[in-house]
Amino acid sequence: MGAVRYREVTVKSALTRVQGMPFAWSLNPYMGCSHACGYCFARQYHALRGRDTGAGFDREVDVKHNFVEVLRVELRRLRLRETVALGTGTDPYQPCEGRYRLSRGALLALVESPLPLIVITKGTLVVRDVDLLMKLARTVPVRVCVSIGSVDAEIARRSEPEAPPPRARLEAVRRMRVAGLNAGVLAAPILPDLSDSDASLEAVAAAARDVDASFFSIRPLKLDPAVRPHYFAFLAEHFPVLLGPTTERFADRVNPDHRYTDALERRVEHIRHHFGFDEDRYEAQRRAQAPRGVASSRERAPDQLRLAI
Repeated sequence: MGAVRYREVTVKSALTRVQGMPFAWSLNPYMGCSHACGYCFARQYHALRGRDTGAGFDREVDVKHNFVEVLRVELRRLRLRETVALGTGTDPYQPCEGRYRLSRGALLALVESPLPLIVITKGTLVVRDVDLLMKLARTVPVRVCVSIGSVDAEIARRSEPEAPPPRARLEAVRRMRVAGLNAGVLAAPILPDLSDSDASLEAVAAAARDVDASFFSIRPLKLDPAVRPHYFAFLAEHFPVLLGPTTERFADRVNPDHRYTDALERRVEHIRHHFGFDEDRYEAQRRAQAPRGVASSRERAPDQLRLAI
């Protein structure tokens, strides 16, 4: 792949209002993502802005250089302290974060004006910010979702070529758990006929258990119109035998058929139980350590604050 070009831009807002999700706001300090995952749903956002969804997404990354300053102003004006998700349309810990430090700046702003936080990332650089995540977690719920759809190194290398390998992401989860953070594995997306077998799902769950992940959850593949050609091109190059069946599976839909997703969820529930993920390990540990009869503010918080996306 070619070199990534970074373009510094200014923004008028940092917080984006979200509907129908277990969080009220999203934060995306970058536009585009150099991880170059062929299945990335965020390519659709580029299409809605009239941007190129191929190299224009993964080789041209916009850096919102005034993002932190704008966020601080917006946080001071917020009346409701609702949950915010960092990394819903870009990876907040892609390599350029090491230079621009916008995600760290956003965490600093949240420490000053706390909101419950969900982080979604494939980037191992998240470990750098354990200090701020821990500081924020002392006042509001914090949940870090590390995306690992498969622990098969070859599948990962081909489907997400510029992302850290699964073993490195698992090590990031381990380090955050050692620090005491609520960090776990979001197996997303699950790729039909590539990572949706029991053996593949069990391997991810077992790896999550081995690093003491707080939780293990999944999300099926979604193919919006702007994502479809890139995912099909990935299959044609690396797994051509799957191109026909996958094209047929998604011929008239964005999401897999409900019969497929229902069966997948049933299998995952069994796997989750088998590997001890019936409940959030972080919450269970915290309850066990709390004085009997004392309910913390986190226990009284709405259940939706403890959900991964």
